[in-house]
Amino acid sequence: MAGKRKLPLDLLFVAGFVLLTDIFVLVPVLSGNFLRTYLGIFLVLFLPGYALTGAIFPAKKDLEGIERAVVSLGLSIAVVPIMGFGLNYTIWGIREIPVLTGLSVFTLFMCTVAYYMRSLLPEDEKFEVSFKASFLNTKTEILEKPESKVDKALAVILIFLILISVGGLAYIIGTPKEGDHFTEFYILGINRTTGDYPTEFVQGENGTVFVGIINHEYRPVDYTMEIRLENKSLPLPKNQRHVRLEHNMSWEEPVTFAPPVEGNNMKLDFLIFNETEKTVPYRDLHLWINVTKEA
Repeated sequence: MAGKRKLPLDLLFVAGFVLLTDIFVLVPVLSGNFLRTYLGIFLVLFLPGYALTGAIFPAKKDLEGIERAVVSLGLSIAVVPIMGFGLNYTIWGIREIPVLTGLSVFTLFMCTVAYYMRSLLPEDEKFEVSFKASFLNTKTEILEKPESKVDKALAVILIFLILISVGGLAYIIGTPKEGDHFTEFYILGINRTTGDYPTEFVQGENGTVFVGIINHEYRPVDYTMEIRLENKSLPLPKNQRHVRLEHNMSWEEPVTFAPPVEGNNMKLDFLIFNETEKTVPYRDLHLWINVTKEA
């Protein structure tokens, strides 16, 4: 009678690490923690490749410890760009949440495939990880095998370079260089597209557009928004007139206004000011509208 199957320790670790990374990215309280960056690096650079390696090479004789680690790193570097290329042609695009979802689903699915492939093998042939045994085997392979000093030195240098590369990448991502400081400001039509702006109005009746602001200033900014029709301000609710955004935060809401006068080809300005300049607009957009009298 077959014994009870044990869940592979390494695959449990990978699945747990993926879920932990998802929590640190998705939970607002944790998303600002520095651990989020380092968890994300490990998810991108190693875990997808390790799960895929486990699915392709389920037997312990297929790859040795160092070989499995190097192949895992290489496959991750290959998988992530391919996934990003595919997402670029979807409605989700290359954004944080779609990329996180794609990597998580792929890694967990490959862990399932790896577990199934190992279950088809005899117990003494399937690959499994004992962290203590892995450390001792790695030590033996590097330091105690009857190889030349040159081979041992090259193996040590290879491991050292991999560690330096991963550490350097972690530092670069963990302390990113500031890019250009700017604010995105946009208006969309009623269906949140750029092709259905309202241009025909009846005097005194409401019109609506969606207005968006995205802060890329690397600091919190207090924005003041104003709508002007032929240089005359239109009333706005206080919560839409004053908007405070942290760096990399966005604001998008429907903004309703009522043109008070009739006319053709009138300029409707959408303006935002920052806290340092109250007289000159920081960003401005406009529409040309026609307003007719109420019938």
